[in-house]
Amino acid sequence: MVVLEELAFSASDLAQMRFAVSPMWEVGTSFRLLSSGSAHPVHRPWLEQVRPRVAAAGLDRGWLAGLIPPSGYVPDFLNPAPAGPAPTLAEELAGILAAPVGRVHQDLDRLERCQGRLGSRSQTLYAEPQIRMVRVAEEIETYWELALAPYWARIRAVLDADVFYRARQVAEHGAARLLNDLHTSVSWDDDTLRLVRRRRALSRETAGAGLLLIPSAFTGPGLLTRVTPPEPPQLAYPARGIGSLWEPRPALGSGALVPVLGRSRTLLLTELDAPASTTELAHRTGLSPAGVSQYLRALHDAGLVSAHRAGRSVLYARTSAAESLLAAASPQVT
Repeated sequence: MVVLEELAFSASDLAQMRFAVSPMWEVGTSFRLLSSGSAHPVHRPWLEQVRPRVAAAGLDRGWLAGLIPPSGYVPDFLNPAPAGPAPTLAEELAGILAAPVGRVHQDLDRLERCQGRLGSRSQTLYAEPQIRMVRVAEEIETYWELALAPYWARIRAVLDADVFYRARQVAEHGAARLLNDLHTSVSWDDDTLRLVRRRRALSRETAGAGLLLIPSAFTGPGLLTRVTPPEPPQLAYPARGIGSLWEPRPALGSGALVPVLGRSRTLLLTELDAPASTTELAHRTGLSPAGVSQYLRALHDAGLVSAHRAGRSVLYARTSAAESLLAAASPQVT
């Protein structure tokens, strides 16, 4: 049965409505997509690159695997309310580590009701939350480095673009236009936000003040909510532009960068449309591994590539500065 949930808004609630880009929402939703085993039509390139790394690190059978099932409830303590518009992963991990014992027990009790039983690691987390939560945070950091950090500049650009578009909607047309345009299951009328939902109740009586709107790359077509008063309710929705997130980005203007960066460094930047190791880049470009390592070090020092540990190797990725540089050097289409 489809349930229509209603969240009433006062003037104060509207004044406290805000956006946030949350690393932990991307951790949870992307891990769920990986563990589902599906070949997602949009995220297939990412899945093909990341799934072997996650399996090799044993993360598919670790703490997150017990806390983030392929479907259903995910403990709310994994998504603390972002304090600002763009918290770092470290800031959100601090919020997870600070979760009260009662909150952890309450969330794990609900997870057990939904799953039928808790896995062995989740049981030890229940018994020793203050000790074991450190292990959960460490595994989240490992997953981040393997699965999201090398791609974060690209993901973050899409999320920021969505926030910019929505903020402009509010400025030009008001909050009603924003909320009515957010998702097909959301509508706004008479100071009330209505959501067509199938699971968790959402009302002002069961939620904190305001509303946190969180664009996400991995939520899928639906909406996800977190309701843990007194914190504001969180509504994670699919960001605009996800369909083109993993499309190859030809560096049409890379030739203009050769006099500035040199042929080899420019070649490596163009090859890093997807994160790669030194060995992979040497194989693809014909440059020697020693030469690739030297050029990458120079690009890293210049802030144009980032390095991320992936098991015994290191993955290099273009930074947002490199993306901007390549875009600026590309010829403008009129």
